[in-house]
Amino acid sequence: MDIVRFHNDFNKLIEILPSDIVKFLGNIHIDDVIEIVLDLGRNPEIRHSDGKTEYIDNRLVTDEDLIYITSLIPPFTHDNRSGLPGTLHRISAIRNRQGKVVGLTCRIGRVVTGTIECIKDFVMQNKSILFLGRPGVGKTTKLREISRLVSDELNKRVVIIDTSNEIAGDGDTPHPAIGRARRMQVPQPEMQKDIMIEAVENHTPEVIVVDEIGTEAEAQAARTIAERGVMLIATAHGNNLESLIKNPILSDLVGGVSSVTLGDDEAKRRGSQKTVLEREKQPTFDIVMEIVDRNTLAVYKNTAEAVDYILRGWPVRPEIRKVDEGYQEKNIITEVNKLDEKINNMANESLKFSFSRQEYVNQVKDFKKIYIYAVSRTVIEKVIERLDLHAEITRKIEDADVVIAHKAFSKNGNKILSTANDYRLPIYYVRSNSMAQIQKVVKEALKIEDSESTIQGYCDDAEKALDEAEKGVEKVLKEGVNVELKPQNQQIRKLQHEFVEQNNLTSESIGEEDNRHVIIFSNKNDNN
Repeated sequence: MDIVRFHNDFNKLIEILPSDIVKFLGNIHIDDVIEIVLDLGRNPEIRHSDGKTEYIDNRLVTDEDLIYITSLIPPFTHDNRSGLPGTLHRISAIRNRQGKVVGLTCRIGRVVTGTIECIKDFVMQNKSILFLGRPGVGKTTKLREISRLVSDELNKRVVIIDTSNEIAGDGDTPHPAIGRARRMQVPQPEMQKDIMIEAVENHTPEVIVVDEIGTEAEAQAARTIAERGVMLIATAHGNNLESLIKNPILSDLVGGVSSVTLGDDEAKRRGSQKTVLEREKQPTFDIVMEIVDRNTLAVYKNTAEAVDYILRGWPVRPEIRKVDEGYQEKNIITEVNKLDEKINNMANESLKFSFSRQEYVNQVKDFKKIYIYAVSRTVIEKVIERLDLHAEITRKIEDADVVIAHKAFSKNGNKILSTANDYRLPIYYVRSNSMAQIQKVVKEALKIEDSESTIQGYCDDAEKALDEAEKGVEKVLKEGVNVELKPQNQQIRKLQHEFVEQNNLTSESIGEEDNRHVIIFSNKNDNN
């Protein structure tokens, strides 16, 4: 059964709508309706959460409709927002040049519970958490539920900075969905930063909740709050951590970015240019959570480490949590119980087994799923079998822990790789479908230490040879000259030939015995 529960006060919104619109709503599925849009001279729109829009075709919105609705709701604030006291519904106005209301957006507010079950362990760590995500994916919903959890179950003093009354609803009495948390309303959006500081100075909170940090002043106020030892739960403009780092206004939330000039030795050690970007200070937020969709979150458990990795171009993998999957431990226990049953059945046949429940649980947790793109499935399976890895190939990219792709197919905005980036999956590239190349990349992707020195040495030699081939190809394409590579054995030369062919060039092995090596031709006419 789904752990997510929806609660709304839809009947209170119906009371302010014209009767024929109410009648139409009675004939449609309203559980996923998110907005009712009324624009003067147009058909009323009913918008659903899946992007579908329905229209009431037999009537147009009139001045009388708009006047009727606005007469039943509190006056609009200067940001053209109003609401229904005691509910989470929000009504926003569009005005003409003379200030007359010519359009209304009635956003249906719902109390959604169960959306933070998959991240409850992070919320209870007493660390500051920042949520990122596009509009409409449930950032405010999670703030509301976290406020209730922390105030009621953890008995902490929680103050909500409710700039647009979206978290705790309209009216002087906050909506019961926030539990015992207190709410401070903000008269004007530009005053949010001042109310944030006022909350800390006047009301001794242990936790402050803020929706939509969007200015440099608000980012600075957030840092001030965090430095005073107050737990901060907030959302910010930005779809993901990388975009936030690139935002000069808000990057301070995750430590800020500055340009640093490295010494020659340090630049050589890092393998980077002398001028690099580095994090300036400790992040305001300890944990960053990207809301990929309503049921999926990508969690960076250590913001400082994640930012450092991104700035240095290193792969960083957030932990994926899914609302609709409930608890991962539940799946692990199920697998353990299945194995227990199997062992008991075999024991009845007088077979003796040594089984450690904890060891098996750890194996299930560490089990990795690999999604491959343009890479030999047969070779990957042989590598998994040869190295005895706790891994398997998956056909669904959303189930994967890592992606291994062929470098030759990585360009031109590939859809598969774009999807992998959306799920924050680390992507590792192979240059060829050879055993040595794939084995090296699989070990790198799964962080496997190879104890067989001979295999490791061969992989290192092959990698160096392919690096040389790559540089040779670049020189051929840039300068139009033939390039001769260093002598290699037959297997490694074969890898080099494959790589050259993937770049639409030709090559040939020349020389005798230990001096036999590959030459890359600038065009086919050079190959005699």
